[in-house]
Amino acid sequence: MKIAFICPYYDPAIDGPKQVIKELATRLIKDNHEVHVYTSDSDKYKRIKKKEEIVDKVHVHRCYSWFKIANFVNFFPGVFTKLLKEDFDIIHTHVFGHPHVFFASFASKIKGIKLIHTTHCPWTQANRSLLGRILLNLTYSTLSKFAVNLSDKIIAITPWELQFFKKYGVHKPIMVPNGVDNIFFEKIKNNSFKKKLKIKGKLVLFFGRLNITKGPDKFILAAKEILKKRKDVYFVLVGPDEGMKNKLIKMINHKNILLLNPIYDRKKIAEMYQASNVYVIPSFREGLPLTLFEAMASGLPIIASPVNGIPYEMDEKNGIFVNYGDIQGLKEAILKILHNPKLARKYALNNKKTALKYKWDAIYQKTLKLYKEILTSN
Repeated sequence: MKIAFICPYYDPAIDGPKQVIKELATRLIKDNHEVHVYTSDSDKYKRIKKKEEIVDKVHVHRCYSWFKIANFVNFFPGVFTKLLKEDFDIIHTHVFGHPHVFFASFASKIKGIKLIHTTHCPWTQANRSLLGRILLNLTYSTLSKFAVNLSDKIIAITPWELQFFKKYGVHKPIMVPNGVDNIFFEKIKNNSFKKKLKIKGKLVLFFGRLNITKGPDKFILAAKEILKKRKDVYFVLVGPDEGMKNKLIKMINHKNILLLNPIYDRKKIAEMYQASNVYVIPSFREGLPLTLFEAMASGLPIIASPVNGIPYEMDEKNGIFVNYGDIQGLKEAILKILHNPKLARKYALNNKKTALKYKWDAIYQKTLKLYKEILTSN
C-alpha cells in the first residue's frame, strides 16, 4: 500500500499526533508499505527550510504555512495541490477542526482515494482565546463537518469523544486508542538517571510540554508545599517549552525542583520513567496522552486530573485522581503514594498489566486491518 498521513506537525516538532503517525509509519515501512507525510513547514517555533526529505524512510512533504490561527492552527492549503499530484491507496488525516483536514479530504474525493480521519480528541475549549473559540465554532459546524462526512472511516482515540460525533453526522466511529512502545516494558540496566542529577531521595516526575494546558505550574506549587516538610523528595519537570519556561523558572526557587531540557531519545525517556517513584499529569485538558501509557508500562503509580479521555483508560487501580488546580489534593496524593510502598507496588503491578492492552504492535495491527477493510469495500 501507499499511504499518506496528513498532520499539523512532524519531526522535529514534539507533538502527540506526530508520535502516533511515527509509530504507525515505522511498522508500515517494516511491512514494505510506502509512507508519505504531508505537514506544515513549522516546528511550532520557527519555519523549517527543508521542504522535501526522507526521514527514517518516510517521505516528508512540508507545505508552506501562510499563517497561524489563534496560535495553534497552521494554515497550509498547499497540501491540496500536492495531494492532487500523487496517487495513494489511502489518505489518513489527523486532528479534527484544522484546515489541512478539509483540504486533504477534498483532494481525496477528487482523486477517488479512500479516506480515514483520526480526530485526536480536540473537543474541549478550555483555555482557548476568544478568537480561537469563535473560529472553532465556525469551522467545526462548516468545513470540519463537511470534511468528516467525506471520510470513509472515522477513528476516535477515546470513548469520551462519542458524545460529540453525532452533531457531525458520525454515528459509528472506530475506537483505536493511542499506544505505547515496547521499550517502556523493558527493564533498563544500570539506570543512572538519578545519579547524573545527584538525586538520592524519591523522584516525582512531570513529563510533558511546558504549556499552560498541562499544568506544570500546579505541579511546582504542590512540590513547594511538600518540600516545606520533606527534604528527601525531588521534583523533576522535563519537556519542551510552549510559553511557560520563564514563568516556571521564576516559580521554582528550590534546589529539589529541577527543570530539565527536553529528552528525545526513547531509551533515555524509559530510563527517566523507571528512575521515578510517581508520575503526575496535572492537566486541565487532555485527549489521550501517550505518556499515560508510557508511565503505566514503566510501572509508575499515576496521579492525574480526571479530564477528557483519561478516566476511560485509568481508574482507582492505576493511581489517584485529583481535580485540576487542587494543590492540597495533589500534595496529599503524592505523599500518600510516597508514604505507602505497598500501595505504590499495587499501582505499579496493575499499570504494567493495563499497559499490555496498548502496545503499539497491537494498535498497528488494528489500524492495518482497517486499511485493508476499506480498500476492499465498495
